[in-house]
Amino acid sequence: MAAQTPNVSGHWIGGERVAGGEGRIDVVDPATGEVVAAVPAGTPADVDRAVTAAQAAFRDWSRVDVAERAAVVTRISEGLKARGAEIAAAVTSEMGSPIGFSTAVQAGLPVHTSAGVASLAGSFPWTEEIGNSLVVREPVGVVGAITPWNYPLHQIVAKVAPALLAGCTVVLKPSEVAPLSAQILAEVAADAGLPAGAFNIVHGEGPVVGEAIAAHPGVDMVSFTGSTRAGKRVSVVASDTVKRVALELGGKSANVVLDDADLAKAVKVGLGNAWINGGQTCTAWTRMLVPAARHDEIVEMVVAAAGRYTVGDPREDTTRIGPMSSAAQQERVNGYIERGAADGASVAFSGEVVDGPGAYVRPTVFAGVAPDAVIAQEEIFGPVLSVIPYADEEQAVAIANSTVYGLAGAVFGEPDHALAVARRLRTGQVDVNGGAFNPMAPFGGYKQSGNGRELGRYGLEEFLEVKSIQR
Repeated sequence: MAAQTPNVSGHWIGGERVAGGEGRIDVVDPATGEVVAAVPAGTPADVDRAVTAAQAAFRDWSRVDVAERAAVVTRISEGLKARGAEIAAAVTSEMGSPIGFSTAVQAGLPVHTSAGVASLAGSFPWTEEIGNSLVVREPVGVVGAITPWNYPLHQIVAKVAPALLAGCTVVLKPSEVAPLSAQILAEVAADAGLPAGAFNIVHGEGPVVGEAIAAHPGVDMVSFTGSTRAGKRVSVVASDTVKRVALELGGKSANVVLDDADLAKAVKVGLGNAWINGGQTCTAWTRMLVPAARHDEIVEMVVAAAGRYTVGDPREDTTRIGPMSSAAQQERVNGYIERGAADGASVAFSGEVVDGPGAYVRPTVFAGVAPDAVIAQEEIFGPVLSVIPYADEEQAVAIANSTVYGLAGAVFGEPDHALAVARRLRTGQVDVNGGAFNPMAPFGGYKQSGNGRELGRYGLEEFLEVKSIQR
């Protein structure tokens, strides 16, 4: 029998569910338009209560031996694995990821990420000697975590697991669009032996709950993942208390296909990374940069590959692209598709349309896109690929670096050649010839894609203060 969507009834504060006020936010299945759950519309008072609980828990949790903190994080990883089917079903119901992707990535990646963080405890340099100084790394304090809807549990765990290992306590605001898996994490963490108050959840909207977290004087750090626009606001609000802010924001990543690339691989892997999670991925390679002389040939290959992307019910195993996360996101993506055509880009491929309800869009490939076109500069967050021709390698690098973003990217070509080009891209991570995602490598962006790093050792360091003791 299929796993059931969890019944979310309240915030999670001080180790227990809290009903909150009368306001409620519906959680809508984007494939059907049906309400599948509801969460409280949190208030600044709810945030204050959660911060108070986190401050109280911090006094003891920060003093727990790091080996025991690692053991708790390990048990959290094991608990998430045990509830993987439930998590996958929840994510599919709340934001529309196809069930195969939800099982492998939405539910699977947080298991690996949390286990990897826990494994760092024994080898991490918690203390070191520099001359007559003892340098110690200590938890930053209470962490406010604000996370998005596109990878709802992964983005939470990427913050919560290292924060807990560091000895911090957490107040989380998950996306109100996709809040269901956060409640599962709270239950798993409690079962893993995490003390009450070390992890708290306040549901609600960004302008209310998110801003209350960012502004709260009892929050020592804010870790935010979301749009660049919202990240700028978090920075402004947090500046009044001079708290640490880590931002993982938008992207407009380029896939540079060099003239010596394996074109079949570049197209197959490139399109897959452009349309991963329906294109609702901050690292999506949404710009495919190709040699001008081979533009038409490559577009034909892209169109053939695009035709194999089935669009439909995300609960069907054969579906590769489900609905957008919401009707609002559907409208946004369709607006960009209309803008691309109106601005003169050629629509090389327009995919299936799904009859009936649901926030579906047609996967679209634009050819002959100008580097400065709106669809080549702005983050669309949907299954839309722009194929951009370049005259030579210098222009390819210039185009790749021409947006305000710098989160991810790719290069395909002869290995040494591709590596040399990868080094020239102003972006936080680059895959060469389809290099696999590494959950222990640092993840984060340049420019308006944010600051700080998540995952692995670098992600752990974000939640630590550094103290020098001279002797």
